[in-house]
Amino acid sequence: MKKIIVLSAVLLSGCFSDTDDLKLHIANVQSSTGSAIEPMPEVAVFDHFDYSAQALRSPFDAPKPEAIQEKIQQMSGCLSPDPRRRKQPLEKFSLSDLVMRGTLGELGVTWALVEASDKTLHRVAVGSYVGLYHGRITTVSQDNVKVLELIPDGAGCWVERETVVAMTQTSAEGQRE
Repeated sequence: MKKIIVLSAVLLSGCFSDTDDLKLHIANVQSSTGSAIEPMPEVAVFDHFDYSAQALRSPFDAPKPEAIQEKIQQMSGCLSPDPRRRKQPLEKFSLSDLVMRGTLGELGVTWALVEASDKTLHRVAVGSYVGLYHGRITTVSQDNVKVLELIPDGAGCWVERETVVAMTQTSAEGQRE
């Protein structure tokens, strides 16, 4: 037990050695360091806006396509497409992405073979719909397909425009290009 007390006295005596150099360093740091702290910046006042149009559509939600179509149809004396008509497969392609590849005929009905940009081949006839602008096929001939499109005029009405999808040129091997 005496050995422990003597050993701890020796170890503690090492802790109380000369600390003048430490005190001098602390004094130098305190003299060279400024003690002024800049004040906090002033916070701008928040202006609260009370949105009181709860019954109206939120400005952050896109309008429903049905509502837009109904609004367009309400304009009197305007030509407009039928929004309730079911879309056909070729209405997701623009007319520039469609190529006429040939024709088929049976019992007085002529069909055109139209290839879309995704390399699918479709059989269409008079009355079929193609293109992005509600295009309806009016004539199918050996050389081309005539399409009557409805183009928006910018004032809420629609204007008819006739477009032709022509047969492509034939290469030497009988393939269409």
